[in-house]
Amino acid sequence: MPKSPFMQSVRAEIRTRQYSYRTEKSYLYWVRQFILFNDKKHPEVMGNQEIERFLNHLAVNRGVSPGTQNQALCAIIFVYKHVLKREIENLQYTMTKTPRRMPTVLNPDEVASILSNMTAEYWLITALLYGCGLRINEALSLRVKDIDLKSRNLLVFNGKGRKDRYTLIPGNLRENLEQQVAHARSVHESDPAEGFRLTPMPLPPNY
Repeated sequence: MPKSPFMQSVRAEIRTRQYSYRTEKSYLYWVRQFILFNDKKHPEVMGNQEIERFLNHLAVNRGVSPGTQNQALCAIIFVYKHVLKREIENLQYTMTKTPRRMPTVLNPDEVASILSNMTAEYWLITALLYGCGLRINEALSLRVKDIDLKSRNLLVFNGKGRKDRYTLIPGNLRENLEQQVAHARSVHESDPAEGFRLTPMPLPPNY
């Protein structure tokens, strides 16, 4: 959690614009790294030179990917544009160069071999990733209400880009999902009896 007034103002601006929690964590991390790299100078007294040095440091010394380097740049530009109300233009820095390779795709037998060595919740999560085309955070964030076993539809709520989408549930996952949903309902019903009555809610933008 940011402690300095400046970092708190950055977080407040991110939440006001309703960015995802993952983006918030990422932006705060890179803003901290930018400040630490430049001897803890306040961003208000820095500009293109310091930003360029930091981005080149990420590419040359830390060997980050172009995507990570761009993520750091987006975080810094966000701070200058929305928090400090300054435009940053004409940056001169070197993007990381990485070789382009074809992705490795597992065939059905390889997938079956991997799944055969997994048990319980790990098996189901991995099967959902493969069978429904989910990202790991989407699988871990599934709610009971998102699963329609009758029509074999699965709602991916607030996925990448804060967008919802539907995907189909493979027939061989139906029984496992039914068992998991029943287990989730059982836990939900037993929690109040054991004194667990609170549930996390999104924090207000000005928290």
